[in-house]
Amino acid sequence: MLRRVFISALPLTLLAGPSLAAGGAPAEKAPTGQHVDISPVALPVVVRDLVVNYVFVAVRLNLSQVANIQKLREREPFFRDALVRAGHRTPFTRKDDYLSLDVDRLKAVMLKEAVRLGGKDIQSVSVMSQTAKRRTGLPKPPSA
Repeated sequence: MLRRVFISALPLTLLAGPSLAAGGAPAEKAPTGQHVDISPVALPVVVRDLVVNYVFVAVRLNLSQVANIQKLREREPFFRDALVRAGHRTPFTRKDDYLSLDVDRLKAVMLKEAVRLGGKDIQSVSVMSQTAKRRTGLPKPPSA
C-alpha cells in the first residue's frame, strides 16, 4: 500500500523540483497596480550610422487606479508601434555600452508617446528587461 502511494506521488515531486528551483527572488520588484505590458521589441544600437546590435526590450506602462485598463490594453499595438518608431528615429544607444540601451531616455520618450496615445491615466514607464542579440564582435565604445 505504501509503495503505491510512493509511486503515485513520484511524478508530482519530480515536477515540483524545477518549479521550486526556478522560483527565487525576482530580479526587479514590479509595481502591483494596473499596468499594460508591451510585447518585447527589438530596438537598434546605432554607431556612426551603422546598426551594430539589436536589444530586445520589454516595457510596462504603469496606470492610475482609475484607468480604463481594458481600453488601454486594446491600444497596446499602438504603444508598441510608437516605441519602435521612436527607437529607429533617434536610437537609444548608450555611449559606453552597446549591449543595453539608455533606459532614462527610453522611459522619457515612451512616457511622452504613451500619454499622447492613451491619455493622462498613464503615470510611468518601466523597462522590465533588456537582452542584447549579439554579445561579441561589437566595436569598442569610445569611452572604453
